[in-house]
Amino acid sequence: MKTLMKPRRLAKGDTIATVSPCNGWAGDTETRWVYDLGISRLREIGLQVVAAPNSMRGSDYLSKNPKARAEDIIWAFENDAVDAVIANVGGNDSIKVIPYIDAKAISGHPKIFIGYSDVMNIHLLCYRCGLSSFYGSNLFHPISDQSGWHSYSKKWFLKTLFDTQAIGQIEPSPDWTFEPLDYLHAETRRKYYPNDGYVLIQGIGTVTGRLIGGHTGLMELEDSAIALKPEDYDGAILFVEDIPEFFDETAVSIFFHYLGENGILQKLNGIIIGKANENGSFSRRSQRIREIISGTYSCAIPVLYGLNFGHSSPGFVLPYGALAEINCEEKTFAILESGVSV
Repeated sequence: MKTLMKPRRLAKGDTIATVSPCNGWAGDTETRWVYDLGISRLREIGLQVVAAPNSMRGSDYLSKNPKARAEDIIWAFENDAVDAVIANVGGNDSIKVIPYIDAKAISGHPKIFIGYSDVMNIHLLCYRCGLSSFYGSNLFHPISDQSGWHSYSKKWFLKTLFDTQAIGQIEPSPDWTFEPLDYLHAETRRKYYPNDGYVLIQGIGTVTGRLIGGHTGLMELEDSAIALKPEDYDGAILFVEDIPEFFDETAVSIFFHYLGENGILQKLNGIIIGKANENGSFSRRSQRIREIISGTYSCAIPVLYGLNFGHSSPGFVLPYGALAEINCEEKTFAILESGVSV
């Protein structure tokens, strides 16, 4: 796996740019309040916020103009007045913006870039450019949650992006929710439930590796410019999560067979799986994962499930390329270095 450059840490008074590489909901009349709520919370922690030039032009315009979305990413990276970049919300077609992004805009102007879900494609471009970016925290979720910016999500946002010390052990959140997001009704409040913590699917001992991953759409990028190469998985800890529609037993089986058939399982040091965003047991999928990894492909790598990242809430932040650790006996996960530099 390649060595990545860490971006400079954030500090109070810095400017963060909001971009819409996926959906354009931030600029839609009925969902503009979500954007406004999110930027108010970023300002509360001492950040200045600026919207990229095209990012607020609405869903209809942005869906038809991937080049405009790409121009915003280039603008945000090349703009010396911008210290970090955050995606407003995910979606399903950010792959369309990749051909329009000049990689030199990223490699020549390294800075924090954060988001999750379909934003993964931009992360993989950052990876190609040698920059460590951050899988987690779109503006719309979890920052703009009507119930408040959950203390767990906020804690790890601040720790990961503002602190140059090692991120350290990431404990499970005491509570979580699978209830759907509601961007049309500001009065909606989601209920949070007690969290059961992490589940060891398989493995013994302690392993370390550098973080790489995203959602199960990784297997759909084979012929693209941002597809990961076999060597990108060497000695890595893979992180993976997805929405329920793409994370049922069949989808999980397909994904883990993909990892095995392409020799990826054999290269990894471990796998962490984000808590599924649904009110149901993961036990059948855990059993299927064991059958595939240990049975079909004879791999004994540790696999830890139920970590709080991705589409469920709340969530921590994963820096691409950071050295991490899975301790099977203690059922713990830690990031052993900082995500940012001085």
